[in-house]
Parts: sequence; C-alpha cells; structure tokens
Amino acid sequence: MTFLNEAIKYLLSFEAFVLLPIIIFVLAIVFEVKLKVAIKSSLQLGIGFVGIFMTFDYFVGIITPVVSALIERSGLEMSVLDVGWPFLAAITWSFKFAPLLLVLFIIVNGAMLVLKLTKTVNIDIWNYWHLIFIGAIIYYITDNIYYTIAIPILSFILLLKLTEWVALKVNKAMNMEGICIPHLSGIVHFPIAVIGNSIIDKIPGLNKIKSDPETLQEKLGLLGEPMIMGLILGLLLGISAGYGFRDILSVGVKFAAVILILPMMGGILGKSLIPISEGMKTFMKKNLPNMGQTYIGLDVAVLFGLPENIVTALLLIPTSILLAIILPGVNFIPLGDLTNLLVPVAFITLATRGNIFRSYIIGIPIVVLTLYSASWMAPMLTDMAAVANFQVADTSGLFTSFLDGGNIFRTWITMIFTGSKFGFILIPIVIWLIYVTWKQRLEA
Repeated sequence: MTFLNEAIKYLLSFEAFVLLPIIIFVLAIVFEVKLKVAIKSSLQLGIGFVGIFMTFDYFVGIITPVVSALIERSGLEMSVLDVGWPFLAAITWSFKFAPLLLVLFIIVNGAMLVLKLTKTVNIDIWNYWHLIFIGAIIYYITDNIYYTIAIPILSFILLLKLTEWVALKVNKAMNMEGICIPHLSGIVHFPIAVIGNSIIDKIPGLNKIKSDPETLQEKLGLLGEPMIMGLILGLLLGISAGYGFRDILSVGVKFAAVILILPMMGGILGKSLIPISEGMKTFMKKNLPNMGQTYIGLDVAVLFGLPENIVTALLLIPTSILLAIILPGVNFIPLGDLTNLLVPVAFITLATRGNIFRSYIIGIPIVVLTLYSASWMAPMLTDMAAVANFQVADTSGLFTSFLDGGNIFRTWITMIFTGSKFGFILIPIVIWLIYVTWKQRLEA
C-alpha cells in the first residue's frame, strides 16, 4: 500500500497540462493514431490547457483583490474563513484509502466500458479527489471501511452516467465530438439547472428573453460583444470596489482580455482532440462495433472559454458576496473559492443553452444552497483538516470552502451518515433529479 501510495502521489504531482497529454498520447497509440499525429495532438492539448490555466490564473489575480476590496467595504466580519478548495484536496490525498479508491475507480470504469454500461472514458484522474473526499468524510463519521469504499464507488458510477447523459450538450456547446466533463463539483448542479430552465419556460415574459452571446451580439451590436461585456462588468466591479479611475480602467480592460483570450485557448484544445476523437471512433467501430458513441472525460476547464460562462460567473461573484452578507445563518464571506464559480456555471449554461439571463437567475438559488451547505460543513471540515495535520496560516478558528466545501451532493451524503432527517427526506428529490437528467439525455 505504501508503494502504491507513493506511486500515485508521484503521478498526481504532474501538472494537469503534463499528465493529460501523456494519457491522451497513450490512448492515441491504443486507438492506432499515427505516431506523428499522436505526438502533435497530445502536445497541442497540453498547450491548450496551459493557455487556459494561465488565463484563468490571470483572472484570479485580477478578481481576488477586487473581491477583497468589496468585502472590506462591506465592513462585515464573519466567524468562519473561506480558504478555498486546496485544503480539501490535501485532506483527500492524505487519506489512507485514497490510493485504493483511485485504483478501484479506474477498474470500475474499465469494467463498465467492457460491459457496455458506460460510454465515458474518464481520464481526468486528478479530479477523482472529489469522489475520494466523499470516502474520507464517511470514514471520519463512521470509521466503517465498507461504507468508505462502497459509497464513493456508487458515486463514481453515478458520475459516469450523469456525464454520459450531459455529453451531447457538451459536444454542441464546444462544437466538437467525443468529449465529456466528469467533474462532480460541477455536474451535480446540472439537474437543478434543467428544472430551473423548465420553470422559466413556463413564466410569460421571462421565457421570451434570449441572452446567449450570439443573440446579444446581434441585438446589441458592439455592446453585445463578449469582450465589451467583460469591459463593462470589470468597470462596474472596479467602481464597486472603490478603486480610483486608473485602476477601474485597468480592471475593465483586463476582464475584456480574459473573455477574449479564453475562447482562443479553448479553440487550440478543441483542435488537438479531433484526431484522437476520430481515432477512438474508428477503433471502437472496428473492435467494439456495438458500443456506439464513446466520450473522453476531460477537465471542466475545457468549458471555461465559453463567453456565457465567464459573463455569468462575473455576474454571480458580487451576488454571492451580497447573499453571504444578508442571509441569516451564513457564517463566512466567500473569497477563497469565489473564482471557481466558473465550475458550476459551466454546467448551468449547458442546461440553459448559453442563456446568460437564465443562467444567472438559476445560479442564485444554487449559490444560496451552497452558502448554507458550506456554513453547515465548516466544523467538520475544520476538524478533518486537524486530523490530517493540515494547517491554515490565516486562522486558528473554523474554516470552510465555499464551493467544494459546500458541494450539495457531498453535503447530502454527509447529512445521511450523520443521521440528519433532512438528508433522508431529500432521497426522493435526489432520485427525481437523476431521472430528470436521464430524461433529457438525447437533447443536444
């Protein structure tokens, strides 16, 4: 187990933009793609991810001081600190059963492919931690190895199916075939967004509002251009943060740059996947003719380049801060995880077909649920961090993580294993949400 643990830690020490190209290259060789094409496509994939992560890190560097200034101007101090997702990942990879669960996930995925129970090849190994963390929580609560292994595996199977059922929408949004996004922290919001979108469909007036980037550009002209929308949002956030004129302009132009550059990086990534996707389709037709369409599972960052995601996330960032301030019972101000709103938003916009207005409206109740979930989870997450000997330098009190700590799926499982009646009451609702996602699976 020690050797396996060290081997997995070494494997995961590689950056995603290094690890994913290696995995894609191996798959390309398996799918009988020409060596020259396999090397070029794999490297181009890595370059695409480098571009996306560089631009996203740049975005984080811009937005973090703006958000800090907004919070400071509110004059409100909370008893719990949002330190973001890294401490949860640290807890996960220090969990003694993490290597076992990771290997079991790979085996389960392979077995399901052979048995034709899934069409998803989940190569996004780093983000397996979202599922392994479920096991860490259950073991912390129950000290029961059977629950610790069984529930994450069942969650992994559910993730593969949800991913498969959403894949057509991903392919249409990205204008490429053969990819899917098996990201637990994002995809659990998709069923809620589907229901929210259906409700808006039935509301006169609201159901007529079209606000996808193409429609906005057509109706508003220059003002509908994504980069102009980024400029305006950046200027408004800079003003709200109390910045001076020069810094307000700087924030605005930087936001415009992010919205313009991210889709370009996504285009590089998409182009790199075409030969691999074609190779996979040919290989599957030849060796598994009854399998049908299969999908390669990639990181959610693939979706970050869509303009509707960036604009919706920028709208929800100040909204989340405001909600944290005014909602009773919320015990923290979202800061450490706030920029990662792009993750749930990426799946909300899939459900609304890129409608920014609808995505923003649906995002508000999701943010509310997440704020309360993260507040409720704070004592347990703080204690788990102490058990894992993880120290947070900025606080000696309670801390949490807005999005990953408040993940509504993990919170629901935690409620069940802590004996919360509310967790059991939610079971039929969760089943219904799964059914709703399955029902729309053929819709692009």
